[in-house]
Amino acid sequence: MPKDNEDVPLFPDEPIVRSEQQSFSPDQMIRCEECLRANPPTRVNCLYCAAVLPTDDVSIHLKKPTLRPLEKWEQGYNNILWPLPANLTEAGLGEAAVLLRLTPADLARILDLGMLLPVARASTMDDALLVQRRLERMGVGTRIVPDTELGSEEMSSAKVRAIEIDENGIRAFQTPETPAIHIEWSDIDLLVTGRLITRRFEVNEQKGARSDNSIVGSSEFFTDEPVFELHAGALTTSYRFSAHSFDFSCLGETKSLLAADNLATLLNRFCENAPAAERDESYNRVRKALELVWPSQQQNESSGWRRERPGRYIVGSATETSNETQFARYSRLRYYLQTEARANR
Repeated sequence: MPKDNEDVPLFPDEPIVRSEQQSFSPDQMIRCEECLRANPPTRVNCLYCAAVLPTDDVSIHLKKPTLRPLEKWEQGYNNILWPLPANLTEAGLGEAAVLLRLTPADLARILDLGMLLPVARASTMDDALLVQRRLERMGVGTRIVPDTELGSEEMSSAKVRAIEIDENGIRAFQTPETPAIHIEWSDIDLLVTGRLITRRFEVNEQKGARSDNSIVGSSEFFTDEPVFELHAGALTTSYRFSAHSFDFSCLGETKSLLAADNLATLLNRFCENAPAAERDESYNRVRKALELVWPSQQQNESSGWRRERPGRYIVGSATETSNETQFARYSRLRYYLQTEARANR
């Protein structure tokens, strides 16, 4: 007897007419080893019990990874180009783009940069492994780097507010109450520069009893702040220096009136005194490509209701978009790649 009630004919002699053609034959279905139910070969996890489905050489080209934007609190698994692909055909580019849920032009933008950049971020290791195996068949190699391996559980760097400079290194202060952290010049390995871009859009909407709602006011704010992050082998986290929230008194007579110029002067002083430190200025060049895989975080807020007059209320809302998490993740990826390169020398 058919499992679907809609396929049961009204009269016994009436032939069954299906509105949709079956996508997969029974031989193509994959049986779950946990609940023993059949699943479409395109799935990575069981539709019924969420167990990982077995994969063979026949079904791997049919499976589709679940690539979705992750929540801010979720830990992901990143597929990083490793090594850079060579001689990728136009057909291979199109096939890889479909798998990664990108357009061929967007994937080409990532590849044309010639850097070890992320091409996918999955929520599970199983999806990341599927992306890796399928891309390998297309001639694109990747390495899976979990967020935890980047040391980015909270995806926030320690913000330095002021420093004291001496011959051996710096003493970094996060707040006036916390003790200073001493960082030797010889311990500094990497300095990653970038810009933190924040957009905030606020709207005030008037609401009435008869649903005659209208926008009574809106405003948009934009900030663009130069920053750089310091990485050192002796530190458990990265340290961020921001132009708009740092005391540049340590520069002495070289301090200028512009915060951006002061940050550049501070960075140059770090490079002069730290012989082993590498200076990475690639973020601003690859930021648009990172948006395709590591999009900027968006946060919605509400300022509540305010009564204007009887029967009329004003409700405020705000949407803020920031690339702070993206820059922190990229900065730690660059340090991860530097550490791997030094270990393989």
